Amino acid sequence: MEIFDLSALLRANSYPGRGIVLGRSADDKSAVIAYFIMGRSENSRNRVFTETEDGIRTEAFDPSKMVDPSLIIYHPVRVWNGATIVTNGDQTDTVRDALAAGRSYIEALRTRQFEPDGPNYTPRISGIVEPDGAYELSILKSFDGDPACNKRFFFEYDAPRAGIGHFIHTYMGDGSPLPSFEGEPETVRIEGDLNTFADQVWTSLNEDNKVSLYVSFIDLETGAASTVIRNKHC
Repeated sequence: MEIFDLSALLRANSYPGRGIVLGRSADDKSAVIAYFIMGRSENSRNRVFTETEDGIRTEAFDPSKMVDPSLIIYHPVRVWNGATIVTNGDQTDTVRDALAAGRSYIEALRTRQFEPDGPNYTPRISGIVEPDGAYELSILKSFDGDPACNKRFFFEYDAPRAGIGHFIHTYMGDGSPLPSFEGEPETVRIEGDLNTFADQVWTSLNEDNKVSLYVSFIDLETGAASTVIRNKHC
């Protein structure tokens, strides 16, 4: 198994789009979550992360410049009954509502598909971290850009290793149309404490395209979460 340097992966890709990292801290005491967004258009770049009672949401930095809020304004992170849900769209609410109704994360995402933003048909990437630190990742994507065919992939990690995480993102790189992520989530190293890891991710993202970053370390004994938010628009 190849374990990648997360900074190197990010520096080598000017436009991974939106990305999720789930894993375990190097000291084996915390579950780790990172979620970032990027943008090429003025509308996509005109965003910030703000805290909510149960996670975060995206908001317009300058509301007067917001053209179309669909697909870019949503709750990326919500906590439900000790589990933390993180996604790149409004499927965060789909998962939370399903859990509240006694259904599963996978059942919830079987009701959804990729984003309706042809010709890119951006994948919906999602993850969930359980109170014990076990986690799942998933991607819902079109079949080679065909809007008539949806593919769903689910990845479960029930015994996380210290200092190891898994990274999934929407795009393999820049392009027109944007090429969707391929393969399994990439295995990456997670090093340092909350702020060190957040700084590592933030400084490794392309300076022109990065928009916002959220990082959380969740204490596996107490369930207490410590979080960091970085916004290009402060």
